[in-house]
Amino acid sequence: MLVLAVDTATPAVTAGVVTLAETGPPRTLATRVTRDAKAHGELLMPHVRDALAEAGRRLADLDAVVCGAGPGPFTGLRAGMVTAAALGQALDRPVYPVVTLDAIALDALDADPGDQPLLVATDARRREVYWAAYDPAGRRLDGPHVQAPAEVAGRLAELGVTRAAGEGARRYADVLGLPVLAPDHPTPAALVAVAAADLRSGAQPGPLTPLYLRRPDAVEPGARKRVTRV
Repeated sequence: MLVLAVDTATPAVTAGVVTLAETGPPRTLATRVTRDAKAHGELLMPHVRDALAEAGRRLADLDAVVCGAGPGPFTGLRAGMVTAAALGQALDRPVYPVVTLDAIALDALDADPGDQPLLVATDARRREVYWAAYDPAGRRLDGPHVQAPAEVAGRLAELGVTRAAGEGARRYADVLGLPVLAPDHPTPAALVAVAAADLRSGAQPGPLTPLYLRRPDAVEPGARKRVTRV
């Protein structure tokens, strides 16, 4: 099975071509990653094209698309999800949304298995992080949430986490007080690994619903104020 994996929920613009056999872990054929929080829309499709070219494949060769669904900031996250949805519709291929934090957790635990829970935190801006907690097998125990790092630090004992991964964890390591593992951003193989069971079984993908976790800044205008003459 040939899968395109994309993610724009973090400052990294990520695209990769991954093969998934009936058994075993996903295998990456080609990947493109650029860290630029302001260029998700501009870079994602060129990254997709370049990764496919390096892998010697075409869009028509894909069997499915996997897309990181966040949590992430509105502008960046929607670029990846809209692109994935458009490709799925144009190619008549299923699009599987996955939680971006789940993919980071799988990568971190694969590199450093251990036997203790893991915190994954990405930068949510506004001095906050998106976070979730995972058991040593990569199963999500809590989250995703968006909170200030100090609030997350207050829950670490309750969660039992002793290590962390993700750019948010690295940025606020002094507040969280946890050793930080790689990676900061999800890899294409890990994104596919999160969806592997559904891909192999041909399960119907879930809805492409972005995890913003915040209310939108823009609101509908209220009623116009009535102006009276004095």
